[in-house]
Amino acid sequence: MEPVSVVIITFNEAENIGRCIDAAAKVAAEVVVLDSYSTDATEIIARQKGAHFFQHKFEGHIQQKNKALSFAKYEWVLSLDADEVLSEWAIQQIQQLKDWNKYDAFSFNRLNNYCGQWIKHGGWYPDRKIRLFKKSAGKWGGTNPHDKFELNSRTNVKHIDADILHYSYRTQAEHIAQSQKFSAIAAKALYASGIQSVFLKIVFGPPVKFIRDYVFRLGFLDGRNGFNIAYISAKAVYWKYSALQQLNRTKE
Repeated sequence: MEPVSVVIITFNEAENIGRCIDAAAKVAAEVVVLDSYSTDATEIIARQKGAHFFQHKFEGHIQQKNKALSFAKYEWVLSLDADEVLSEWAIQQIQQLKDWNKYDAFSFNRLNNYCGQWIKHGGWYPDRKIRLFKKSAGKWGGTNPHDKFELNSRTNVKHIDADILHYSYRTQAEHIAQSQKFSAIAAKALYASGIQSVFLKIVFGPPVKFIRDYVFRLGFLDGRNGFNIAYISAKAVYWKYSALQQLNRTKE
């Protein structure tokens, strides 16, 4: 097995960081935590678990994850969020990998836990993410707050059919608050990129999002939580483009 730097960004993740590090340590040559000046016990727990702990002002999810890569000692990096945990099957698959020299990155499924229920539909699963990669193979990109690892040209990716467990929201109220926060961040990112025409997206975007996730992506099979997820996701589309419209009006 190649040496792997596990890299985690944090802010007030005392409830999650210990669980994340414990699982990651089973495949890690080192664990790196880049923190945004937490005010809880995140630093204490991370250091107790043996992580290399650093701090840097948060300027955006993409910027923070790229900054975190600079602290990784090894070429191979496994990037995790603090509320994510490697499943035992994912750990075994990484430990038994034979294809390190054939590929530049590996993707995994992400299985989301919502209010105590594992969500298998509605576009939330398998939710494939590239999380194990060579530092030289690309960089974090996308649109804040929805970051993704973007590979350079002529790179090879292999999918590993194993889950990263994501403990997303403990309550519906958490989901709503996070969606509102992320919608505001996304609106600012769109505004910075010069997006202006949003009226049709405000009107038609939310119902299209709901129907796609709840009906065509079978969100109804996840019961009441499936409905709540689709509804809040649709509302998030409305919040995002309404905020963008307000920013554009303010500029005018």
